[in-house]
Amino acid sequence: MTRNEKHVVAIGLSAAIASVVEESPNVLVVHRGKGDDALPFGPFDPLGHRTLESGLRTWVGEQTYLDLGYVEQLYTFGDRGRHTLKPGEGARVVSVGYLALTRQRGALKAPDTLWRDWYRYFPWEDWRDEKPAVIGEAIAPAFEAFVKAASDKAAADLRRDRIRLCFGLGNIPWDEEKVLDRYELLYEAGLVAESARDGRAEAAHFLPLGDCMMFDHRRILATAIARLRGKMKYRPVVFELMPASFTLLELQRTVEAISGIRLHKQNFRRLVEGQGLVEGTGKVSVLARGRPAELFRFRREVLRERPGVRLGARQGQGLRSS
Repeated sequence: MTRNEKHVVAIGLSAAIASVVEESPNVLVVHRGKGDDALPFGPFDPLGHRTLESGLRTWVGEQTYLDLGYVEQLYTFGDRGRHTLKPGEGARVVSVGYLALTRQRGALKAPDTLWRDWYRYFPWEDWRDEKPAVIGEAIAPAFEAFVKAASDKAAADLRRDRIRLCFGLGNIPWDEEKVLDRYELLYEAGLVAESARDGRAEAAHFLPLGDCMMFDHRRILATAIARLRGKMKYRPVVFELMPASFTLLELQRTVEAISGIRLHKQNFRRLVEGQGLVEGTGKVSVLARGRPAELFRFRREVLRERPGVRLGARQGQGLRSS
């Protein structure tokens, strides 16, 4: 094998394709048999694809039959071993991760693809009803051993501070954007299956915390969720997931599904209407129970009027439900 052959790098494109249906934040996955779920991924063709994004849209369309709306590049993932677990098994794969948004329209037609609720991979991230029991029952006790295993007091104090900041322990508030920080901390502590699979010594007794994914796809998905949660706070990207007309409650429930927290109903409505994000359609939604609700549409022209509109809850701004 020549020196050049030893250092071949292949570029892959991974897509975290998100959608929300009936208050469930979904991600499109590829599932074959008894194997772990995977995000859709494919190779970048430097001759056939004009840009990385055009390559992504092309093969996603071919493989999943989905027409993507909003697409945003996340990060480049290139850790050794992410696709080849043993040295010398082929090219080093560097994957460019993307966040993509789409609306679900009927059953999926592509084989081996299905929508999954993303909280099955991150059960500690859904605070809409209450603090997830898994944090107090499993994660916090397991982290105590991780702190005790630190090399010295300074390292132990650093680990303790990171745990409190990431998981909102003690009197520290929960920060919904720290999705990747929390996953990386669980991985470092050896508490997720990927850590054991990658051979980390800390993972001798890992916990079954959420469903495992192939390669580093759960890390890519964590990055995508964090990006989307943060993006909503300064850009109205959530409307890429909404139908042409919707009620304000449906809009609020979609934002809550993504962020994993409940929002104060009246404050949310004041924010939406005060920024001119929506306008009435003159029609109402006929509900199975309760009074009919007014239907609204997104005023897309607001993006030209004011680029800084938002829908998420910033720290200390009173949008969260008490």
